[in-house]
Amino acid sequence: MGDTGEDARSENEIVSRLLELENDEQVERRVRLSGERYLSLLQDPDNGRSYVFRHGVDNFDGADVAPDTEFYEYPTIDVARSAFNQFLGEAKRAGTVIEEDSTDDLGDLESSGAEIRDLYADVDEDELTQDDAISEEDA
Repeated sequence: MGDTGEDARSENEIVSRLLELENDEQVERRVRLSGERYLSLLQDPDNGRSYVFRHGVDNFDGADVAPDTEFYEYPTIDVARSAFNQFLGEAKRAGTVIEEDSTDDLGDLESSGAEIRDLYADVDEDELTQDDAISEEDA
């Protein structure tokens, strides 16, 4: 694990960025492993660097990095893809792959919930809950 770039970032900064990209669903591939762990292939659009990222589920709302979190940085997405496939092959041989192309535990926890209707909409009623047999114009 490490950083070879001239604008060196700490490992925690890189892990935070990779988690952010993953939560924004900007992963090329993501595999769920046993033990609530994930293996991801990512490319950071900001700097073009590519990563293979292996981590557990963060149950601390971002306060701590999950134990045994590791990443490997590569100069191109093709090299990272090759490394990802090697890691995936090892996981398959070890019998630890639960689901390929997994989206489990993705997304910002704070943004989930009910959808807010457009406050400036010209219709006050939700189209999905209206009864077509009875409308305001017929009343």
